Amino acid sequence: PAVRALVLTGDGDTFCAGADIGSLSGTYEATTGVALPAEEALAAFPKPTLAALRGYCVGGGCQLAAACDLRFAEEGTRFGITPAKLGIVYAPGSTRRLVELVGPATAKFLLFSGELIDTERALRTGLVDEVLPAGGLDKRVAEFTRVLVSRSQLTQSAVKEFAAGPVEPDRVAYWQEQIRHSAEAAEGIAAFLERRTPRFRWTPPTG
Repeated sequence: PAVRALVLTGDGDTFCAGADIGSLSGTYEATTGVALPAEEALAAFPKPTLAALRGYCVGGGCQLAAACDLRFAEEGTRFGITPAKLGIVYAPGSTRRLVELVGPATAKFLLFSGELIDTERALRTGLVDEVLPAGGLDKRVAEFTRVLVSRSQLTQSAVKEFAAGPVEPDRVAYWQEQIRHSAEAAEGIAAFLERRTPRFRWTPPTG
């Protein structure tokens, strides 16, 4: 419950250059049996998730980045998804997520060709949300994470659920109930009128 946001980073100057292709020989199913559940768990994480991207964001790295809510990239980062180079069938959940993010045409371009694209095209097509100059990525991600942590968890939690797909009527009723029984809206409006930072208190119910 104390975790308010999750930031996914790489190690060093590259986010993720993809799997070790040699390790896939004869063990592809075993490898995806670990990677795909990790990707889905990241997509289902109940708090805001951000990917901080630099260097290369390729293959499984691009899958993980797409599973995050938001993606910030350093200038010069290269992006690609390469199953067509390996004769691999891209997972349906990963394909759907990519299509929702960049649209069918760009998703097909990436998946059919396996070609790498630059940050300008990634930003233009919606694969990333912001591009930062060299040296500015970590500062911007830290600043934006602090912004997220200052906002209402009630709003963020509801948005994540609504954005994930069709919402059943009982879940709509659940969130309406949360609004009625919390002081979030009253606090937000009061803070705005008093020109102060709001102190939101709502936390997800446990159990």
